[in-house]
Amino acid sequence: MKNVVGRQPSLALGEHTVKESGSFGKRPKVVSLFSGAGGLDLGFESAGFNVGWANEYDKTIWSTYEKNFSESFLARKSIVDVLPEEIFDVVGKDVDGLIGGPPCQSWSEAGALRGIEDHRGQLFFEYIRLLTALKPKFFVAENVSGILFDRHREAFSEILRKFRDLGYIVATPKVINANDFGVPQDRERVFIVGYHRDWNDQGFEFPECRYHKPVLRDALAGVVPTQAIATQMGRRSESEIMNHEYMLGGFSSIFMSRQRVRSWDQPSFTIQAGARHAPLHPQAPKMEWVKKDEFRFIESAEKLYRRLSVRECARVQTFPDDFEFCYSRIEHGYKMIGNAVPVELARRIAAKILRDVLEKPVSVRSSSEKIASAS
Repeated sequence: MKNVVGRQPSLALGEHTVKESGSFGKRPKVVSLFSGAGGLDLGFESAGFNVGWANEYDKTIWSTYEKNFSESFLARKSIVDVLPEEIFDVVGKDVDGLIGGPPCQSWSEAGALRGIEDHRGQLFFEYIRLLTALKPKFFVAENVSGILFDRHREAFSEILRKFRDLGYIVATPKVINANDFGVPQDRERVFIVGYHRDWNDQGFEFPECRYHKPVLRDALAGVVPTQAIATQMGRRSESEIMNHEYMLGGFSSIFMSRQRVRSWDQPSFTIQAGARHAPLHPQAPKMEWVKKDEFRFIESAEKLYRRLSVRECARVQTFPDDFEFCYSRIEHGYKMIGNAVPVELARRIAAKILRDVLEKPVSVRSSSEKIASAS
């Protein structure tokens, strides 16, 4: 098995090696929660951080994370069972940052929208529990845009209040599209970023959007469509190119209710966690409208309509080609990638944090100002 042709310049993450950071003399340490396959983690490592400790509950992801983050310790259990002492034993008590995306299904527009009433939504408080114990200089939490819906306003305001009570200056949460930050995909997510006032009292501001917004042509350059291997749900095929396999199977009426083809010169649709909802390859012509909520494939080109392969989805999520997804069932590969934070988006946010918190001195304030801000 071999890797895909090298990553494209427009989507490059840079070298894996990083420079010594500021006056710290070594890479700043980050703890990762709800780590998944490590999209957020890889973005932070590419920017110059060291993810020393990570946590993931889903056993179908463990081998992928450990394969690609061999120097990070992975706690294979639920966050509710994680004690701060376990983290300190591995990375010490001087933790620079806490990152992670608490499960988003309960906040999602596509889900039940139960928010904090769902046990998955309540895992946000487990994130806060560990933030309280670790006292890092900064934190980053990622979630779906649905967390900003009016129905969740009270619960989400309470979460923000808890962050601020811990001494963090929290940037106004905003919905950002990954395509504005070097990712060839329309993907809207909310990032909550907080700086502890003892380290940076200016707060976080999102980096400027890229002028160039990459498209599917950028993402899939060098990945030959005909080399992709077809496989059924529940199976794994050994393709010549690592993870370059796509799932066969019918398309639901919900899937066929919308135009599901983006052209080469457009960004991809959002990469979702469900294999059956993977976007279609841009080699196919646009679907034909039949009537309201119903489209169909062009009859003369039906063989061109296939889902993006696992590797192609990874490209869209800006994972590098040497990142190996380990799975025995193809749907697990799609799930890992769809749930991940796009690596390049994470890298750009991490690079801004590195400059703000770890390389720029905190502004000097009088004792009276500090007392007033803490009250």
